[in-house]
Order: sequence, then structure tokens, then C-alpha cells
Amino acid sequence: MNNSDLVEILIRAVEEADSSDRLLDAVQELAAAGIEEAVPTLIAALGYNNPGAAVAAVDGLIAIGEVAVPPLLELIDDYNYGARAWALRALAGIGDVRALDTLLEAAKNDFSLSVRRAAARGLGTLRWHQVPSEKVESVQTQVLEALLLISQDPEWVVRYAAVTSLETLAVAVAVTSPDQALRITNQLQQMLDTDADLGVRTRVKFAQEKIQQQQHQEQQHQEVFAPKRKLEDTDVTEVPYRGRGRR
Repeated sequence: MNNSDLVEILIRAVEEADSSDRLLDAVQELAAAGIEEAVPTLIAALGYNNPGAAVAAVDGLIAIGEVAVPPLLELIDDYNYGARAWALRALAGIGDVRALDTLLEAAKNDFSLSVRRAAARGLGTLRWHQVPSEKVESVQTQVLEALLLISQDPEWVVRYAAVTSLETLAVAVAVTSPDQALRITNQLQQMLDTDADLGVRTRVKFAQEKIQQQQHQEQQHQEVFAPKRKLEDTDVTEVPYRGRGRR
């Protein structure tokens, strides 16, 4: 049996499932197949009002990877906020920068807290190596500005997600953009001092510790691989030149 025959059977099982348990089993099997042709059906499963099936579909889409990004962006359900949140979780798991604009818009403006949370988390999983080197700093600045705004969201779960992304961004820019790293550490300290939610403050402290640990490791790395300074004085005593001796 080739992949086309297999995916057809698995898709039919999803479409014909007549109970929540059977739907869950069918989506799990389809997701486990890891076949690109399954992407539209897995995306459709995000809106079936079956959390277990949605989790399986998200895992399957993440495993399939970058080829799932264009259909995910195209088929995101603007009317079903639950399906939107699951789709953004899949995009976050893949980390493809083609989802940047969608993540930014959702994180800043979507009415659903679950969508904003998923998008905020996704801003911290972007694969920066996919961005052209001459654009990395400007894109990271764009993400930072969004996260600084999101970190003031009225919902604590969204602020919590923003902290996780600020942490990963701080690590990413620690060497290349120290000014951005400083803005992040200042924002985290402000949240630690003022955020009303204990869970958010606890997550901030964890982020601060991780950032400090990364900075310490980077410092050690630089010390180990930095060029050795030339010694100005030598321990070897030079023998005075006496000219040619007589034979």
C-alpha cells in the first residue's frame, strides 16, 4: 500500500467517525502517518470541538513541518476562535517566520485570550535563521515591540506567554543587540515588581534566571575562545649578542 492509498483510508476514517472516541483515534492515526496530503484534514480537525483530536492534529501538523505552514495560514478559521487558537499553536510549534504577520496581528488584536496566548507564545519560537541577515535586527525589534505591548495584556495567561517569549528573544539578541536585551530585562523587572498575578511573577523570575545563566555561559565562552594576549615581557632571558668569537 502506497502513501496515497494509506492517507485516503485514514482521511475517510476521520470523516466517517461517529463518536468522539472514534474521531480521536482516527485523527491520532492520521497525524502519526506524517503525510503531507493529510494537512487539510488535520487542519479541519482543529475545529471539531474535540480537544483531544485538536491536540493530536496540532502534533501531526508540527511533525509534518514547514510544508504545513501555507495551508495553515490560508485555512485559519476567522469565525471559530477555538480553531484559530489551535492553528496558531501549530504555527508556534513549527516556528516558521512566514507566520510572523499572522502571529503579530493575533497577539495584539484578537478578541480571544486563547488566540492571543497562542500567538504570543509563537513569537518566541520563530526560527531566526530563516530571516535574511540584513533584516534580522529590524524583525526582532518588531517582535520586541509587540511583546512589550502584549506583556500588559489584561489576561494573565497572555502576559505569562509574553514572558516566555521575552525570555527566548533575550537569549537570541544577547550578543547581537545588547540594547534590545536591556529593554527586555528592564521590562521583566518591571513585571516582577508590579504584575498582580503570582504565576506571572514566578515565571518572570524563572526567565530572569535563565537569561542570567545564558549570559554567564556566553561570558565563559568568550573567555575561553578570546584571542590570547601577547605577553609584553618574556620569562626567557635573552643572551646578549657578543659578535663572532675568534676561532
